[in-house]
Amino acid sequence: MFVPIFKNTLMWILLAVVIAMSACVSDVPPGNDLEQIDDWKDVELTDVATGSTFRISDFEGKPVLVESFAVWCPTCKRQQDEVKELHRQVGDAVVSISLDTDPNEDENRVKEHIQLHGYEWYFAVSPPEVTQKLIDEFGVTVVNAPSVPIILVCEDQSTRFLKSGVKSADTLKEEIEKGC
Repeated sequence: MFVPIFKNTLMWILLAVVIAMSACVSDVPPGNDLEQIDDWKDVELTDVATGSTFRISDFEGKPVLVESFAVWCPTCKRQQDEVKELHRQVGDAVVSISLDTDPNEDENRVKEHIQLHGYEWYFAVSPPEVTQKLIDEFGVTVVNAPSVPIILVCEDQSTRFLKSGVKSADTLKEEIEKGC
């Protein structure tokens, strides 16, 4: 009689301990506010060239091209050359933001990349929570650097995911004119 009651009680105690401990465990690393982020466009980013901070939502009223890229990606460089040409044509009528979504790259590598190629728009390393929110909204393709993913953020902050592949400066202008 004593042994079955003891086994049953021990099982309930262990179950209670497991439940209590699981409440303390999270998929989100400490200091990560993924659950608190409502909109990835409101997360503060740091421009690696200047050290200044900005949010994509700061540019409400202007079209914004958000490119997900990696420094190692030659297709991304080709796309960035087209963005450079776009800015040669339209100046600052469009805001461009390149987000490095490769978790193995850091601000120093991105800074070297932009200095080497003479790029002069916003470049930031995407925080993991922003990368995850982008994947949640647009699918995993948004972090597939060789497909040169670009998100158009329209003046009203609505978004549209542009087709894969390198997009010429003219194509980017057409996409911006279409809007969201």
